[in-house]
Amino acid sequence: MLAMDLCALAARFALDAEPALVEPLGHGNVNATYRVQTVSGRSYVLQRLNTAVFQRPELVMANLEALIEHADPPLDWQLPRPVPAAVVATGSSSTSPYLVEHGGDPWRVLTFVEQATSIDVVGSASQAAEIGRALGRFHALLADVPADQLVDTLEGFHITPRYYSAYQQQLASGSVRLGNPRAQWCASFIAERADLVPVLEQAKAAGRLQLRPIHGDPKVNNVMLCSATGCAVAMVDLDTVKPGLLHYDIGDLLRSGCNPAGEETTDLQAVRFDLDLARAMLSGYLAEAASLLNAADREHLFDAIRLIPFELGLRFFSDHLAGDVYFKAERPDHNLSRALVQFRLTEQIEAQEEAIRALLTELFLALQPTAATALHPEAMDLAS
Repeated sequence: MLAMDLCALAARFALDAEPALVEPLGHGNVNATYRVQTVSGRSYVLQRLNTAVFQRPELVMANLEALIEHADPPLDWQLPRPVPAAVVATGSSSTSPYLVEHGGDPWRVLTFVEQATSIDVVGSASQAAEIGRALGRFHALLADVPADQLVDTLEGFHITPRYYSAYQQQLASGSVRLGNPRAQWCASFIAERADLVPVLEQAKAAGRLQLRPIHGDPKVNNVMLCSATGCAVAMVDLDTVKPGLLHYDIGDLLRSGCNPAGEETTDLQAVRFDLDLARAMLSGYLAEAASLLNAADREHLFDAIRLIPFELGLRFFSDHLAGDVYFKAERPDHNLSRALVQFRLTEQIEAQEEAIRALLTELFLALQPTAATALHPEAMDLAS
């Protein structure tokens, strides 16, 4: 869309002043996002919600309203808030006062997190600690939101067995061809890890893990850091807030933050799981949210750290086979390349399983000496 059209669209919301400038914002894979600056100098976020992903956008907004209603953020924390439409158009099909229909698509405006920036790749342990603290604080804020007041806007999201089943159906249909050796390697990698697929869902079905409010997409660049201090001040991209397992979020955060090469790298040899970054990130998280994790939660943390990059790799690979219909692709085989990065990261995590489990035990022993025994029975010896 032309900037002039976007300005006119932004003006249909209750902004503080007339919009003066609209420019692209971020590098999201799903929604089209723009920064709107008004003549007063204040900024907002204008977004087109992707209805191929969010088929009920009004429910996305209802979840955001529930979060804002129940959360009580500290003074040094910001929650992006929806801006209502200035006038609801006659005949509009939207049931949300925060959505405007344009060109057949739902659009919204959110408040902008000022004087803050995001990063795509974690560059230091101090940054990692702040990123971890951000998710811990966010989970603590969401803890008071009744899970039954949140709608599952993405049914099946992070349910690895569903992605795996859909992938198997792709292969069985005969409509896809693996073609090149890289795709064939991905298929073999997935087949070798069939036993990993249900690990979290089985624990949930057995009652060991409970559904709680989660962010749903807590990758590193959804954390906003203060431009002056570097401290975490917000988490953005709240479309995926829903009932889920805290493990989905923790695993996704480490997946996106502990690989210094970043998820868009084409150098697979540079992909690694950095234990020092993991230590800092987990320490930051636990400083804010350790009380939310019971013994069963802690026992399944390594499973989550291993599973979530595998799951994303599976999703990227499936989308590659389907013709790039979900994730935006900027070049041929882009989603295949993304899948290879995640599978390489999974390998790195598997190779360091003993060290990662020892790190988890160490961190929980430091918090509460008797709580880590669920991770390793030998922790009693360490504590004595």
